[in-house]
Amino acid sequence: MSLYDSILITGGGGMLGRALTDVLARRGHRLEAPSHRELDIAEHSTLERAFAKHNPTLVFNCAAHTKVDLCEEEASKAEAVNGYAVGALAALCRERGACLVHISTDFVFDGSMQRPYQVDHPVNPLGVYGRSKLLGETELTKNAPRDWLIVRTAWVYGRHGANFPRTIVQAARAGKPLSVVKDQIGSPTYTPDLAQAIVELLESGARGVWHATNSGQTSWFDLARATLDEFGIDAAITAITSAQWSKLRPDSAPRPAYSVLDIAPLTKQIGRPMRDWRAALTDYHRAVQAHGF
Repeated sequence: MSLYDSILITGGGGMLGRALTDVLARRGHRLEAPSHRELDIAEHSTLERAFAKHNPTLVFNCAAHTKVDLCEEEASKAEAVNGYAVGALAALCRERGACLVHISTDFVFDGSMQRPYQVDHPVNPLGVYGRSKLLGETELTKNAPRDWLIVRTAWVYGRHGANFPRTIVQAARAGKPLSVVKDQIGSPTYTPDLAQAIVELLESGARGVWHATNSGQTSWFDLARATLDEFGIDAAITAITSAQWSKLRPDSAPRPAYSVLDIAPLTKQIGRPMRDWRAALTDYHRAVQAHGF
């Protein structure tokens, strides 16, 4: 039986879930991609029913509580969805012989390094979101099926759902003042590119923990400026520090100052680098022009 005989994508209504659906559908694979409303992975009985109904041989877990600031207020929910539910999902995959591909985050690192994080660098999340995602990684490995992948990524955006470039464009078009942090560095990652890389990783036989982002690095401020340039919007942006942002938004979660991930192993494994983040942003603009947000 092939891994691709029956595919289940949890969080199928989200940015990455929809991008994975597009990539796999183009390859002719049969899949189910229920949204969070249709399949809450934190409800174990619902998970069991989904497995009984679809009998998946391959599961992509794109479901997560990703609202980083809200996670600070909803720690129990974050742990349930991002942490313990991943362990339950892994156990079901193990029982049924399914492969599990789980999406994790750069937020498992504290941002204290000044060179790209390798998969085996020490983890030390700063906030609830990062801790809950690290818990998910731990729970998966404790309950691991025979075949599994953890793919850490960063600064994800796409045409569907809330994300940073969309927020910047909409705020600028509404005439709102823009103040953006300049001292946090990472790699913006476009969901169609990420989905393609994940599928290629899987097809290459990769297993274990991997890092996958678009190439290059930038700050949130420079990403905001590039987004406005791409969309042809003339709006002023004020560059501020993380400390200044914390004063403006005291309830915001701490974020790593530097969270660039080392994608050299990915490049070697799939035989190509993921393209530069700036080129991906141009394609995002084209997609929005063609289809809207």
